Amino acid sequence: MKTKSKLNDVCPVRSVLDGIGGKWSILILDVLGEKGTLRFSEISKALGDISQKMLTSTLRLLEADGIVSRKMYAEIPPRVEYELTELGHDLLPNIRSLIQWSYKNIEI
Repeated sequence: MKTKSKLNDVCPVRSVLDGIGGKWSILILDVLGEKGTLRFSEISKALGDISQKMLTSTLRLLEADGIVSRKMYAEIPPRVEYELTELGHDLLPNIRSLIQWSYKNIEI
């Protein structure tokens, strides 16, 4: 029988929340879902107040989790574009439900 701590290590809910639970992940996914393929600067502009360092690290995590894909073009200057993967598109309706719930239930 597995111990409780081992069950927590393989919990799919924890895995998902570790990947998208950050402050910016959900907003990045929503922007990419709404606007499609975007360059780094376009994502940054759409979010407004995210730092370059935070955007870079969040995109890397989402890419590592297979939710966002990154395509680099061999141009001068280099062009890099981000878009949702199939997994990201599958996750998007759930993210949007959470966003709608937030607007409906959380007063600012």
